[in-house]
Amino acid sequence: MTRLIIVDDHAIVRHGLKQILALAPGMQVVGEASTGLEVQDALARTACDLVLLDMNMPGLAGVDLIKWIHDAYPCVSILVLSMHAEGQIASRALKAGARGYLTKDSEPEILIEAIRKVAHGGRFIDSVLVETLVFDHDPSGSAPHEALSERELQVFLLFASGKTVSEIANELYLSIKTVSTHKFRLMRKLNFQTSTDLVRYAIRHRLIDG
Repeated sequence: MTRLIIVDDHAIVRHGLKQILALAPGMQVVGEASTGLEVQDALARTACDLVLLDMNMPGLAGVDLIKWIHDAYPCVSILVLSMHAEGQIASRALKAGARGYLTKDSEPEILIEAIRKVAHGGRFIDSVLVETLVFDHDPSGSAPHEALSERELQVFLLFASGKTVSEIANELYLSIKTVSTHKFRLMRKLNFQTSTDLVRYAIRHRLIDG
């Protein structure tokens, strides 16, 4: 029996995932969490084999949360289920300790296959990301946006997709001032002068669809 903890800050997503997994033989949802702190509490209280993890959540999240789980519970496998279909984000997650990365538009059958493979020690990468991860690697050095922190990269991608400061603040459970600070820092790190520069860069590096 594969014991899972579902981690997502949207209750309707967790409910839908539980319904899907309830129909899969050999799988049992033993816990759920909506924040990084709740993940820590759930893992301390409940034995599990796999954490099904969203990257965007309030508080401790993304790469930082993956690293924490990997270090504190090395026997627990991590499968990321994310809205982001960008190779750079998947690469960061895998380097931090995740054993698989899947996008939320995947079919339920693919999700079940990924869980089974990762829970048994294998790795699973969403097929839409495999080509990007293999062929878009730059051996001469890192792309400028790789210098961004995890939160700065999240804010960057949301701005590039057309979200406003207020919308990003609501989505990431941050204050408007904090989001504005992240934008200022990432604009400075990447030497952008305008928001148009930000969008053009994201399209050029295939971080969003052009």
